[in-house]
Amino acid sequence: MDAVAQRAIRGEGTTEAEWSRWPGLARLPVIAPQDLVPKNARAVVVAPHPDDEVLSVGGLLAQLAACGRAVEVIAVTDGTASHRGSTEWPVERLARTRPRESLKALQCLGLAIEPIRLGLPDGGLKALRAVLAARLVSLLRPGDVVFTTWRRDGHPDHEATGEACALAAASTGARLAEVPVWGWHWSRPGDVRMPWQHAFRLPLSEEAVRRKRAAVKAFTSQLRRDASTGSGPVLRATTVQRAARPFEVIFL
Repeated sequence: MDAVAQRAIRGEGTTEAEWSRWPGLARLPVIAPQDLVPKNARAVVVAPHPDDEVLSVGGLLAQLAACGRAVEVIAVTDGTASHRGSTEWPVERLARTRPRESLKALQCLGLAIEPIRLGLPDGGLKALRAVLAARLVSLLRPGDVVFTTWRRDGHPDHEATGEACALAAASTGARLAEVPVWGWHWSRPGDVRMPWQHAFRLPLSEEAVRRKRAAVKAFTSQLRRDASTGSGPVLRATTVQRAARPFEVIFL
C-alpha cells in the first residue's frame, strides 16, 4: 500500500478516549515553553491553513504570550478550499471570513498580532514547496524557533508546509519543531508511523487550555454543517476534543 494512502484522513478517526487510555502519552518527556522558546528567541508558527496555528500549538502560544515571548504567525494559505462545491461558503466568502477567524482566535490566546499572509493556493502547496521555502527564508531569522505541521501528517498541504519549513530552517539557522494535527486522526496509540522517539509533551496551564478552547470556537466556518452540500463540520468532533487536551505533543 502506498505510504500516503496509509495516512489517509477518513471518517471520524481515532477517538480521544482511545488516546487518553494509552499510557504512552503520559510517558513522553516533558518540556516547558521557556525551554522550547528561550529568552530573546522568537516563536514563528507557520500554518498551512487558518486554524492550524491553534490546533497545533494554541496552548503553547497562550503560554508564550503570558510570559512575554515574541511570536509571529505566518499564514501560508487563506483556507479557501475548505468547502469545495459549497454555495453557502464560496471561495470569496471564505477568503474574507477565515483570516478574520484566525485574528479573533489569536486574540483569544492573548496575542495582539496580525499574521503575515502569503496567499498561496489552498490545496496546491505540494507543487510550491520550493516557492514556499524561499518565501520563508526571507522571513526567518537565525535563532527563531519554527513551529509547523509535521512532514508526515497525512494532509498534502501540511506535509508540504513541514517540508518547506525544514528547508528554510536549515538555510537560516532556525530551529524546527513539528506538530501532528491530522496524525492523531489516522494513527492509533503506539503506532510505529509516529516518531515517538522525537516526541515531547508540553503541559498546558488551566488558563492556556481555556484560551485554546475559546480560540477553536472562533473558527465558526469550520464548526458548522454546510446546508448547501449536506456535509458535516470540517473540524470533526474528534479534532475539537483533541484541541481540549491539557497538553500538546511536539516533535523535535
